[in-house]
Amino acid sequence: METKLSILFYSKTSKMTKDGLIPIYLRVTINGARFEQSTQRYISPDKWSIDTGRAKGNSEEARTVNHFLDTLRQKVYNYQREVIAEGEFFNLESFRKKWLGIQEKAYTLLEVFKHHNDQMFSLIGTDCSKATYGKYKTTYDHTVAFLKWKYLAQDIEITKLSYGFITDFEFYLKTQPKCNHNTTIKYLTNLRKIVNICIKNGWLVKDPFFGFKMSKKEVVRDFLSEDELQTLISKDFGNDRLNQVRDIFIFSCFTGLAYVDAKRLKRSDVAIGIDGEKWIFTKRKKTDSPTRIPLLPTVLQIMEHYKDYIQCTKNDSLLPVPSNAKLNAYLKEVADICNIKKHLTFHIARHTFATTVTLNNGVPIETVSKMLGHKSIKITQIYAKILDRRVSDDMQVLRNKFVRKGEQQKAI
Repeated sequence: METKLSILFYSKTSKMTKDGLIPIYLRVTINGARFEQSTQRYISPDKWSIDTGRAKGNSEEARTVNHFLDTLRQKVYNYQREVIAEGEFFNLESFRKKWLGIQEKAYTLLEVFKHHNDQMFSLIGTDCSKATYGKYKTTYDHTVAFLKWKYLAQDIEITKLSYGFITDFEFYLKTQPKCNHNTTIKYLTNLRKIVNICIKNGWLVKDPFFGFKMSKKEVVRDFLSEDELQTLISKDFGNDRLNQVRDIFIFSCFTGLAYVDAKRLKRSDVAIGIDGEKWIFTKRKKTDSPTRIPLLPTVLQIMEHYKDYIQCTKNDSLLPVPSNAKLNAYLKEVADICNIKKHLTFHIARHTFATTVTLNNGVPIETVSKMLGHKSIKITQIYAKILDRRVSDDMQVLRNKFVRKGEQQKAI
């Protein structure tokens, strides 16, 4: 929107001095809003032109007054340029602060970022998870390192953030800590939250992310095939530690639970569902969304195996789930022994549930989404890949329809 600016000098006869002089005032109008200020200059009424807003004649006094008014006019235009150059909107408020010399607190990026993270840390266990806090803490650390790398600075004022800052930070993340594209976008998304806080508070006018593409690249997510899944189920590792890890992994393959949700499962989370069978009733730690999962025979067998396990009875837990680091380290051993060439991690179990166990067996994606605890089917579509076998089965149904239709036409 174009800024409408007008400058006017006028006198106030109502404030005439005892000596018969009238004060000269400055009026700056910006988009219809007025700012008025005394110029601290006085003149005889007969020497002032109301029409031109200037002193009359060519006397020394007139030249001095008019030169001073011209200086004030130029000062207004200079402040307009300064405000715009600082990335702010030129309006009555921004001009008034410039004219009166009002200095606002200069907020810095790391200052705001740290305040955000400190608040998030205080909310761990209520509105925030420790893992989420850790992601923002890591983004903060990357930002600190970037400022030293790029600017040799310990911080930067919010008003100096620009599109170039964002693209340079992206370049830094990909070339220095060697983050892949999607990880880089995750860090930039966290930074964008901090920038949005600044915009909403009025500390930053122009969004430095404007025009910056935040799209992630599609990632091919691994999952186990039916044969690989069956190999794991039937394998006796001759080792309680590996058998236990395998059981917990298989449990997730048939429930779709993420690691943190499987670990915190209590026996009381299992109850009789609407169909008279056993279900798991819980909430996803990540989204706090309710999850209801009917239990398949494989899951029931695993639960029965561990019902008297000391660690489970002592902690009232459903399964003896070790730390995520140990679990993934042991799963690598499991994969090697079973000759599974995929990088086996616990999260692959969740992908396997979405694809091999459910969608591949005709479970509608809406049902799968509900069991996974997703708030949108779009999220489920990331996990759920329609396998070739399902495509083949669906096309076979269509093929049979065409065959029957052809036979009917022949009979006619």
